Amino acid sequence: MVLARSPDLDVPRAIVAAATRLFAAQGFDATSVQAVADEVSLTKQAVLHHFPSKEHLRQAVLGAILAHWNDTLPRLLLAAAASEDRFEAVFGELSAFFAADPDRARVVLREALDRPAETRKLLRGPVRPWLEAVAGYIRTGQAAGKHHCDVDAEAYVVHVMLFVISAAATASVMQGALDDDARARSDRELARIARASLFSPGRPRGGAHQKR
Repeated sequence: MVLARSPDLDVPRAIVAAATRLFAAQGFDATSVQAVADEVSLTKQAVLHHFPSKEHLRQAVLGAILAHWNDTLPRLLLAAAASEDRFEAVFGELSAFFAADPDRARVVLREALDRPAETRKLLRGPVRPWLEAVAGYIRTGQAAGKHHCDVDAEAYVVHVMLFVISAAATASVMQGALDDDARARSDRELARIARASLFSPGRPRGGAHQKR
């Protein structure tokens, strides 16, 4: 889709959005700076004015995803006092973020497949603080008897992230296996699996709280 030029358009943001779509659809190597420029009705030089190389574009695409979580995750973790509320907030935001723009999920998967070494650096660098923060809350829940004691906290977070990202990236295809209300059914089941594998039996389900 070619975006119409507008004096009010946030040009760098539009360029990043276009690069996200193209990288998701055909991969980084197959996407030229000219293709990104065409997507937003700009000249190649105009794109290079904001992003001096295609690698700078790649970093901006990934940086936009990372920036969202750097801003959002601490707020979600601090806002919820109860373990159940924290799960609903973080899992809900994770699902909503990638479902709102499945190209974000496709870019992440392409990076993991096409550039495994660089993706490992991201996981061990910028992503690790998120993983450790969520894992820390899981261990706190285990100590309180709220979470299954045999859950590997870090591995759980990694698998849930992959679960959600893969589901969002392939939703337009895989939900074709379901008939009515495919999106809602898929989302509910995804949340149920993540919740059931974390919370001990007898804990609240579906966001409902036990009466005290």
